[in-house]
Amino acid sequence: MSDVFKFEAAPWQAKEHKWCFVSLPEDMSEELETRFGGQAAGFGSLRVEVTVGETTWKTSIFPDKSSGVLAYALPLKQAVRKAEGLEPGTTADFALKLAL
Repeated sequence: MSDVFKFEAAPWQAKEHKWCFVSLPEDMSEELETRFGGQAAGFGSLRVEVTVGETTWKTSIFPDKSSGVLAYALPLKQAVRKAEGLEPGTTADFALKLAL
């Protein structure tokens, strides 16, 4: 799969723990669910490769319906946040491609 999905987002911190995430845009989340949801792993996760700034890593995105709409959540490891200066509320450009 060579589709690259680009979006701008600001990290947010989960209330129940110290993990930070970014939410993919609703329309992008709907497209990913429609095209790849049938290939999802546990908890509806999709394997992805993500680039922000100079950092690229492999992880999974997870469906998050806490806002009432589907928006995949991308967890941000502390090492990535530190390397790219990402703090809750700071906006960054992300590029994501499926690693199915």
